[in-house]
Amino acid sequence: MELTQNPSVLELVQKTAELTTPKEIVWIDGSEAQLESLRKIAVETGELIKLNEEKLPGCYLNRSDVNDVARVEGRTFICSRTREEAGPTNNWMDPDEMKAKLHEILRGAMAGRTMYVIPYAMGVIGSPFAKYGIEVTDSIYVVLNMAIMTRIGTKVLEALGDSSDVILGVHSKVTLDPENRYIVHFPEENKIVSVNSNYGGNVLQGKKCFSLRIASVLGRREGWLAEHMLILGVEFPNGETKYVCAAFPSACGKTNLAMLIPPEVYRKKGIKTWTVGDDIAWLRIGKDGRLWAMNPENGFFGVAPGTNEKSNPNALATTKRDTIFTNVVHNLDDNTVWWEGLDNNPPKNAIDWKGNKWDYTKYDKKDKSTCGAHPNSRFTSVAKNCPCVSPKFDDPAGVPISAIIFGGRRAKTAPLVYQSTSWQNGTFVGSIMASETTAAASGAIGVVRRDPMAMRPFVGYNMGDYWQHWLDMGKIIPHAPKIFHVNWFRTDDNGNFIWPGFGDNLRVVDWILARCEGKVSARETEIGYLPYVKDIDIEGLENDGKEFTHMMLDELLSVDKALWREDAENIEGFYTSIGERLPAKLWEELETLKKNLE
Repeated sequence: MELTQNPSVLELVQKTAELTTPKEIVWIDGSEAQLESLRKIAVETGELIKLNEEKLPGCYLNRSDVNDVARVEGRTFICSRTREEAGPTNNWMDPDEMKAKLHEILRGAMAGRTMYVIPYAMGVIGSPFAKYGIEVTDSIYVVLNMAIMTRIGTKVLEALGDSSDVILGVHSKVTLDPENRYIVHFPEENKIVSVNSNYGGNVLQGKKCFSLRIASVLGRREGWLAEHMLILGVEFPNGETKYVCAAFPSACGKTNLAMLIPPEVYRKKGIKTWTVGDDIAWLRIGKDGRLWAMNPENGFFGVAPGTNEKSNPNALATTKRDTIFTNVVHNLDDNTVWWEGLDNNPPKNAIDWKGNKWDYTKYDKKDKSTCGAHPNSRFTSVAKNCPCVSPKFDDPAGVPISAIIFGGRRAKTAPLVYQSTSWQNGTFVGSIMASETTAAASGAIGVVRRDPMAMRPFVGYNMGDYWQHWLDMGKIIPHAPKIFHVNWFRTDDNGNFIWPGFGDNLRVVDWILARCEGKVSARETEIGYLPYVKDIDIEGLENDGKEFTHMMLDELLSVDKALWREDAENIEGFYTSIGERLPAKLWEELETLKKNLE
């Protein structure tokens, strides 16, 4: 029985059913009773394993197909009307050609299966920020994960009404054929299709597909920003809370910053931190002229390996109930889960992520093939279960943003923190974000990968136009946030990290917020404004058990002009690859940087 009379939704369901021929259609109403019945079905079919109810209440384990374990950027397409509109950083195919291909793949794909219709909201239902979507799928795994990651059910349909302003999506596991795996976006039509995958980032369409790729197009069209950013609140002893957004490429500490625990010296002062979002931020101009941010998601889709009591105790605590684990180790002794980096006690009686008996004695940190959990194994957890979730998490207005922080992983080039000189310069700083890799086999180090605004795989249109949109937004925000860049990963001559990181990163955020309030001055350098050493609080700070000194901090805040000149050449090459749509203002910023470095 249909739960809506919305013409756009009914047409999607009808046409998909005619093409895929499911045995039945089930509308997801969002009730706990319906979800519980689906969990039981998934356990009966082996799609999910129910875990220890006492130790992990409401938790389940899933194993994906061995060839279906991560986002597939090479099979992800932006099928805009023209190749130019998609731009050089996206895969493109003519929309009609792609639709014909998908049509053949989907023909009869759900035969003998149930087709589920998931109404979902990105953002608080009824909020002016909120957007609505429908995902049609043949996967219970998708239904149950979407129930965690988004707000689902009849309330969504009530809020949508008869509106055609809805993102329509189709997903089918089909045969999980990697050669015919496609994650496809039609931005002009507000449509998403994903086939031959059952992995989260490819098939939970509210995730990157909607919240970034499609939403970035909507933001450009409607005058707002959809960004791959955490949202962190810092509450001061006077009761006032200031909020920042931050964008980092993978493996740069994004989740840790989103859920950090203040260092002891800050806790004693009464300073608290709050998680509004760990991954996605939608930013709109408020009535007060400030930029306001909302997390459109309702849960966390986190990487399990490396998550532990030291690295991220809040994330770990969040996983203790109502969580779906994917591709981790199954501990048979107590029916719980384990992954590399959780602790030093791997289970002796266990099944690995592939479903095979796992011998912990053969585990070798240097050999990923010996891992019990897949390196990209995941947990899907309810945000409300996070100990540090913000009281503003469900605020339909979002939160006002004082600062936007960009970051990367640079061994020597970028200082610990610096401030851009303007919104335009800040856009430039975001556009050149980069991380370094190490190619151990060849001995090459410092191979730079540019990941502008941490959005390289997620911009739903031409990257040059995306940067122009940023520049245009700067012209219409009356009270724009200040823009900063951080780098937690400077190393000494022995390759050791100088900055301790983790919770102590709050010391840098504290300086950033003080700077936004005009409470501290800064010194002007070739790349932007840098802190005075005295203005970053290092009381009680240690690194590897040794006292952290002002001399160390001074090193972290140094600018090596020769390295920056080298970096400027690399930036020029990257900009050239973007092509003619690269905004002239960014070329000007690069030229200014070069002159400053002479």
